[in-house]
Amino acid sequence: MPVYSMTGYAAVSGPLAPAAPAAPDAAPCALRVELRAVNGRFLDLTLRLPDELRATEPALRERVAARVRRGKLELRVSLEQTDEADVRLPSPGQLQRLAAAQEQVRAWLPQAAPLTVAEVLQWSQRSAARLPEAGAALLTLAEQALQELQQARAREGQRLAMMLLDRVQQLRALAAQAEPLVPLVVAQQRERYLQRLREALGGAVAADSPTLQERALTEAAAFALRIDVAEELTRLRSHLDEIERLLHQGGEVGRRLDFLIQELHREANTLGAKAGSLELTQLSVDMKVLVEQMREQVQNLE
Repeated sequence: MPVYSMTGYAAVSGPLAPAAPAAPDAAPCALRVELRAVNGRFLDLTLRLPDELRATEPALRERVAARVRRGKLELRVSLEQTDEADVRLPSPGQLQRLAAAQEQVRAWLPQAAPLTVAEVLQWSQRSAARLPEAGAALLTLAEQALQELQQARAREGQRLAMMLLDRVQQLRALAAQAEPLVPLVVAQQRERYLQRLREALGGAVAADSPTLQERALTEAAAFALRIDVAEELTRLRSHLDEIERLLHQGGEVGRRLDFLIQELHREANTLGAKAGSLELTQLSVDMKVLVEQMREQVQNLE
């Protein structure tokens, strides 16, 4: 299964026949469906529909919920003229009904503003689409728009997955660099302990004295326990293995990846806290930068 991003856009249009064949002057209309999706913790769906198509809202919500699990999504439906260059006049019957309605309203509300030309044309355009087939046409277009949105989200998700896999490999390389540094740091610290003991004791004890060597080994062992990061590196590699598995598996992986990124950040912090040398500290900082880059991108995955 592909990995889906929560970000995407799709738009489709389809024609609608006039509502009344006896009204040749009615402007032919087209439905336009737009879908915009951004990241979100849960599915937050907003529908913007013409009043004539409000009855399709439950079916639209059901179709969207069947395909999209997370994200803030807006579905906008609009009625448009199929030929914008040709402004078609409403039929005489439509104009008579509008005039009668306006007189009746102004008889009760004398201060009501008269209809404008734009309002008359808009009303005639919308009324032309009041046909039973409009709801079915909208649902068909919505399915097409959802398919295009899923394809766009899959393409974006693939790019994000490739970026995350690249960061996983970089983290593996940093972990491989950190592992051999710990014994070197312990050996250096042992030499420093020996040097300090020699300076403190002066010439009272020989440099190769078993007592002096044993004391240095004891201090070095205690230091090694404090800076041992073997467990952190093992857990870090385990988390990286799981991230790779999830990305190759696909599907709804965003929440699980978000948890694993938090664990990676914890291991990188522990590595930095135990760092006994400047090299380990720098590796820890580099790991944190990579983990933060991963965290920002994982927030966009479904």
